[in-house]
Amino acid sequence: MEGTEQTMSSVSLIYAHPDDETFLSACLIRQLADAGHPPALLLATRGDAGKKNGAFGHLTGEQLGALREREMNRAAAVLGLSEVVHLGYPDGRLAAAEEREAVERVAAFINRHRSKAVFTFPEDGGNRHPDHMAISRLATKAVLNGQCPAVERLYYVMSDELRQQGRRPALTIDTEPQWQMKAEALRAHASQLLAIERYFGPLDAVPAERRYESFVLAWEQGVHWPEKSEAKAREELHLPSV
Repeated sequence: MEGTEQTMSSVSLIYAHPDDETFLSACLIRQLADAGHPPALLLATRGDAGKKNGAFGHLTGEQLGALREREMNRAAAVLGLSEVVHLGYPDGRLAAAEEREAVERVAAFINRHRSKAVFTFPEDGGNRHPDHMAISRLATKAVLNGQCPAVERLYYVMSDELRQQGRRPALTIDTEPQWQMKAEALRAHASQLLAIERYFGPLDAVPAERRYESFVLAWEQGVHWPEKSEAKAREELHLPSV
């Protein structure tokens, strides 16, 4: 459901499925919330095609989508999100959505929150998932085509392809001090337990290869791939210094 009342969230996160936010940015979200600036989350789909990742293969797509919305609400409470909105596009088929309308819906969400920073997937989607790549394209167009005048910075989740291109993160968050919180948010997405375990293991301790949440500054006020110090990025986002 999409809201209409204008609110303030200095950061908007634009992802494809429920659980993307926790996989990629749980500690970023919690730190923003703890600093008094809880971000808002826009999800392109309800995750209604994720039947192979748990014990819910018997559900219809509609039933699974409803379940995943409830799971997302539980995770949102753990993370401290200010709002979660689902656009409701079919899971796995986001690339087929009418682009102009989809960009306008993304822009409307960002503008309603008057966000100064937007976080989303990189162009490659992180893992070449078509929905991840599609929402990256839609969010990037919404920001770069001038439809979101309040936005000053666009961040991408770090990916192997970005590293190979020589991109360096402007912001890196060590999840180990907050791992129990992140694990709790992951467990809230219970229908996706198998995918979670494949990625993070049993959740009893932070896996070394998944310890850090890293983000690349892709665009800032007309400049692509600007250099940004970690200290400055944290200051602008109202995050604690490290």
